[in-house]
Amino acid sequence: MPLHYLIALFIGMPVLELALLFKLHGAVGFVPTVLLVLFTGVAGAALVRRQGVNMLFKIQQEMANGNLPAPQMIDGVMILIAGALLITPGLITDVAGFSLLIPFVRERIRFWLRDKLEQKIRNGHIQVKVNRP
Repeated sequence: MPLHYLIALFIGMPVLELALLFKLHGAVGFVPTVLLVLFTGVAGAALVRRQGVNMLFKIQQEMANGNLPAPQMIDGVMILIAGALLITPGLITDVAGFSLLIPFVRERIRFWLRDKLEQKIRNGHIQVKVNRP
């Protein structure tokens, strides 16, 4: 990702989050706004913990069956990212974090990532080499 996109993300996202929180504060007041931020953080942490433990169990089960748990590992990374987004104060990050906790959304992202990787391999941007003894 180019540097100017990262700068825009790390400066723009907090500004958007603050603007949205100020707008919500104006509509419902200070206490409900703070309670909403706290509730989404606590609820998100509980959901991430539950889904994370379930994903670890699925990974162990796949490995015990002799299978490579690649989809489950990718889901685990997305659940970890969801946790980071949910403990970050703000409504936009909360929506993104809760979205990553929906299995259908994670599946769509996995397919999109696979397609992007296959496209980069076909275009020669990524080369796969196999070393055989």
